Amino acid sequence: MRRFGLVGYPLTHSFSIKFFNESFFPEKGIDAEYVNFEIPDVQMMLDIVRKDPELEGLNCTIPHKQAVIPLLDELSDEARETGAVNVIKIYRDQPENTRDGRGFRLKGFNSDIVGFRNSIEPLLQPHHKRALVLGTGGAAKAVCHVLGKLGIEWRSVSRTTNENSLTYSELTPDMMEEYTIVVNCTPLGMFPKVGTYPELPYEALTTRHLLYDLVYNPTETEFMKRGAAMGAVVKNGYEMLELQAVAAWNFWNLK
Repeated sequence: MRRFGLVGYPLTHSFSIKFFNESFFPEKGIDAEYVNFEIPDVQMMLDIVRKDPELEGLNCTIPHKQAVIPLLDELSDEARETGAVNVIKIYRDQPENTRDGRGFRLKGFNSDIVGFRNSIEPLLQPHHKRALVLGTGGAAKAVCHVLGKLGIEWRSVSRTTNENSLTYSELTPDMMEEYTIVVNCTPLGMFPKVGTYPELPYEALTTRHLLYDLVYNPTETEFMKRGAAMGAVVKNGYEMLELQAVAAWNFWNLK
């Protein structure tokens, strides 16, 4: 049986294990299993790969999408451009041909790019010209990459003052009128802290706004509820999860 898995911390929110083991593998007739590796320190991933010679690939999630990069031997073009990795293919090799004689090589990919693009593109309207991207982590980097490719101007929003991003206190009703796409790339609202949400002037939202939440557990976050109450189009990240998971499978099966 082939083996794949997920590294991150925590993993109580993730549906990936259920998607692969209960849907994708059975439906495709694939003899494989998917396991969770809940690790607070990304360095622990190397021990996991070393001790499990049957492991062929990993997904990588919060908070390791950027921290994992120094541990990898190679990056795809998209992973290099975004500076974030959420898929790792494991190549087994002779120790003398690998870094520090560890017996394997690791290549990083980013499947968030195809997942986000293919799920948001059908929702875009001509007036969707500018976007606010909430958060500055690995997922946000993929989102910004896609928005740029789609010709949409974007600004990052962070809790802390940064020359490259806005703070939540700087978001005014006038600014919300200008930025008609808002993408939440933070864990706010994610299970089990379902009562949390990004601090936005929600009263300024209209039917012209699109609120996209990368969180998919719960299916409707407080961020989405507040947007929908003002008539905005809202979408969670479950379709993105499915699309990026299929892309991950394709990466794991590259020669």
